[in-house]
Amino acid sequence: MSKILIFSLAYHPFVGGAEVAIKEITERLAGEFEFEMITANLDGRQKEFEENFNGLSKIYRLGKRKSDKYFFPWLACRKAVELHRQSNYQMIWAMMANQAGWAALKFKKKFPQVPYLLTLQEGDSEWDIWRRTFLIRPIYKAIYKKADYIQAISNFLAQRAKNLGAKCPIEVVPNGISNVIASEAKQSHIFKNKDLKRVITVSRLVKKNGLEDLVKAMELVNKDYDKPVVLKIIGDGELKYKLEKAVNYSKIKDKIAFLGKINNEKVYEYLAQADIFVRPSLSEGLGNAFLEAMACGVPVIATPVGGIPDFLKDGETGWFCEVRNPKSIAEKIKYIFDEENKEEVDRVVKSAKKMVEENYNWEKISLDLKKIFNHLINQE
Repeated sequence: MSKILIFSLAYHPFVGGAEVAIKEITERLAGEFEFEMITANLDGRQKEFEENFNGLSKIYRLGKRKSDKYFFPWLACRKAVELHRQSNYQMIWAMMANQAGWAALKFKKKFPQVPYLLTLQEGDSEWDIWRRTFLIRPIYKAIYKKADYIQAISNFLAQRAKNLGAKCPIEVVPNGISNVIASEAKQSHIFKNKDLKRVITVSRLVKKNGLEDLVKAMELVNKDYDKPVVLKIIGDGELKYKLEKAVNYSKIKDKIAFLGKINNEKVYEYLAQADIFVRPSLSEGLGNAFLEAMACGVPVIATPVGGIPDFLKDGETGWFCEVRNPKSIAEKIKYIFDEENKEEVDRVVKSAKKMVEENYNWEKISLDLKKIFNHLINQE
């Protein structure tokens, strides 16, 4: 059985879209490949070594504290060299062009014959990435240039790889969602309160997700709409205090609830209760939360940025609002609430749900990754 070594800066219990993708893919392909992982021990409280963990035969966690992630390229490469001499990996797989990609790059330079797959999941804007990588720009570009194959979760990220000088094959294979979500969530719609309209967002509370614009839009909606409209914000992040302060000084503080970070099962319950999902992103790698909302039968409003146009077609699978424009967001919310547009909304929701079920399921995505793995491992 071929052995694959994964470099990932974070992993369970620190979970984002990239970590979910690793788990879903490795669990499905564990019978055909042996996966091992090197990751950072971000809080110093996790076991340094475990076996048979979420589809991984072995997981090694390096470091003692959060700040150790900055040393991850050196720590991880050193550990990988030690393990490679024992295990003779047939392939390395880096999750994102961050410290994990840097560690894979260092390993690749030592063992150029070992195929190197880079997966791109980043949702940050070009400016934010440029700012973070300014002092190490040649190294950052080399993470792309030295890859033997790149898997990007959106066309936006695939183009970024080309712009940064990648010469290897680049394939777009998105993230997926659980097929169970849609059927379970659909049953919950019968409990909706017809006299109350609910808008929901599932977002990290960071600048790129445009939540300040959404809060301002809610003021406009409640000013013009004849029924109360509430907003539930699921997620946590650095802007939490600023957003809460802005809401407390607004006229609709009783209509916006910050629910914090909650587990996925509970998220789907809230999605099923919602009338509209909105995230007016400034940048986006792909955006699993949009797909989950679509699978739950919830109309989606988004901005035409990053990887979102891969799955959202205006008036076909959702609606676009303008970037940094609360008035545009409010107009789209009111449009969906308008009873005269109910037939169109139902059609769009049905089309979006079908699109997600057909193109964004983990079974299909795992098979696509399996083909990439086999191509790299078996190439002459």
